[in-house]
Amino acid sequence: MVRQKIVHRDSKDPAVEREGLGAVLRRWKRRIRGWRSGLATGTLLVGLVLAGTPGEGAYSRLWGEGGAGWNSDSRLPDFSFAGFERGEAPLPEFEDAVVHNVRDFGAVGDGETDDTEAFQSAIRAAENEDGPAVVRVPGGEYVITGFLDIRRSRVVLRGEGPGDTTLFFPRTLTDVEPNWGATTGGRRTSNYSWSGGFLRIRGGDSGRPVSRVAEQAARGARSLTLAESGNLAPEDTVRLLMEDDDAQSLAHVLYAGEPGPIENLRGHIRTSQVFRVTGVDGNRVELDRPLRFEVREEWNPRLHTFEPAVTHSGIEGMTLKFPGGDYEGHFTELGYNGIAIDGGVAHAWVRDVHMRNPESGIFVSGRFCTVRGIRIDSERSPSDRNHVGHHAITLGGEDNLLEDFAIDGRYIHDITVSRGSFGNVLAGGRATDLNLDHHRRAPYENLFTDLDAGAGTRLWASGGGAGLGRHAAARNTYWNIRSTNPIAMPPDRFAPPQINIVGVNMDTAPVMEEEGRWIEPIDPEQLRPRNLYEAQLRHRLNADE
Repeated sequence: MVRQKIVHRDSKDPAVEREGLGAVLRRWKRRIRGWRSGLATGTLLVGLVLAGTPGEGAYSRLWGEGGAGWNSDSRLPDFSFAGFERGEAPLPEFEDAVVHNVRDFGAVGDGETDDTEAFQSAIRAAENEDGPAVVRVPGGEYVITGFLDIRRSRVVLRGEGPGDTTLFFPRTLTDVEPNWGATTGGRRTSNYSWSGGFLRIRGGDSGRPVSRVAEQAARGARSLTLAESGNLAPEDTVRLLMEDDDAQSLAHVLYAGEPGPIENLRGHIRTSQVFRVTGVDGNRVELDRPLRFEVREEWNPRLHTFEPAVTHSGIEGMTLKFPGGDYEGHFTELGYNGIAIDGGVAHAWVRDVHMRNPESGIFVSGRFCTVRGIRIDSERSPSDRNHVGHHAITLGGEDNLLEDFAIDGRYIHDITVSRGSFGNVLAGGRATDLNLDHHRRAPYENLFTDLDAGAGTRLWASGGGAGLGRHAAARNTYWNIRSTNPIAMPPDRFAPPQINIVGVNMDTAPVMEEEGRWIEPIDPEQLRPRNLYEAQLRHRLNADE
């Protein structure tokens, strides 16, 4: 197995260079307030352990030094399986792939000629190859007025880099293929307001049913008892599926018993998780990772084989440009959207892509996908609420990884997680004034780590229709989030108490309740590890050796 190189970013403390005496004193005042709170609650020793000393690292009780205080079925979930090949292999380069140059199919790249048909022909030729294939896009500006779809595994659309290769989209998706709908409040709007893209990786899951699950299992368990053996063997990949019952008991569990108003949530809650089989003993199946959810008979738990139709395909090395002009505001969008990855796609990627002026940038609904090296900015005149677009990046699906991103300008929703967003990781990025939009319908156990939130004035601002539950479900984790201004506490309607806030720039005392709220206001510059995902991945891979 090829191991992914993990880059450790804890070698120095940048606060030493940029903080003055006043900032240092304010930080220590916050610590002293935390210690006083600890005295009142009998947790003084915890406060001292969390604080550390200047120049040293500080460790969360949820993790400990080197992960010594953590186990994968604790309230701190195991996020290490996110990304391409579950973090166990680097993104492929396809150096020996068959190459189809769009210029050989008639593309001009002069910024005026419509090159859509040439691109579509090059992609079809690549999809007709038996092995890996690259659609090469040389430097130039190419006008695209239709969808560019990748529908086969091991096909890459590859430019020569942002700034060298540019795709310009003068039309909206509504111009190309209208798709009208309505908001949950009944307002007519284009469905492209919250979905779709000109570049699409498309495919379905052709997995077959294996067996229903015959016995209840707890969250954190690593085995399931099936009604039938299902002819499974070690190294098979399977997917656990469940859906809510009439009593909406699954929704209550995902929200740790405090879902908020859920009268419109009925029928929306479905869960799934993908595993490798490590052993089979009769009808008992051993799994390679802990169950993210408990399993109950009333939720119709069942196993399917996991067979995504499209894997190991990607989009990389280019700028996607849309017209400027005015942004008219929420639900006026007609589809200047960049990239969409379907739910039946797995182990795909987007890397080194710069987007200019999108209404929405990227929608990911697949599994184990990596989105890396994304830059989004806009020259559009902002709306009256100072927004330049709707959804910059949306992580649906499961176990996807977004890392190394920058969002310049304020989107209504910078990063969105919503229905079906389970186990996704957002790491190592920055934004002008970062907004982590939890769009209701139970986004559950996602990680936000090693982030520069910019101004820090709207981190928790979230959307979503009425009666669809609190914005966030249980055990979403916010770890090492820096900002210019102190970040306010999330409002009560945001999430149930059982979320994890560690090393976020907040002026608050620690609260560490095993079954309730967990807040460790460690100085983000002192918190170790800075990137929890990288630490958990390193922990797992080292343990496997």
